[in-house]
Amino acid sequence: MKQRTRKHPADRKAEILTAALHEARAVGYRAVTRDAVAVRAGCSPALISAHFGTMLQFHRAVMSAAIARSDLPVIAQGLAAGDPKAQRAPEAVKRAALEGLMHAGRPS
Repeated sequence: MKQRTRKHPADRKAEILTAALHEARAVGYRAVTRDAVAVRAGCSPALISAHFGTMLQFHRAVMSAAIARSDLPVIAQGLAAGDPKAQRAPEAVKRAALEGLMHAGRPS
């Protein structure tokens, strides 16, 4: 039987947020679910709830992580969805996210 190793809570939270950002890029920021992120992170949905609380709180944490990591596609999705955290991002970050969104549809 495989032995499980308990990770430090800060490390686990970072892993969950990384998984959530990957999920947001794959399916869209507003479509991120606790279950899908749990599968990507290799943890239970209950662990996500324990770390982040409600889905609203989880989405806020995901957007905060996107801003901190300059994850422009996720920030652009948040801006398009009217996410308050995304709207409070630094102007340069918002501008870069929206420019990336505009250029994504153009042929190179």
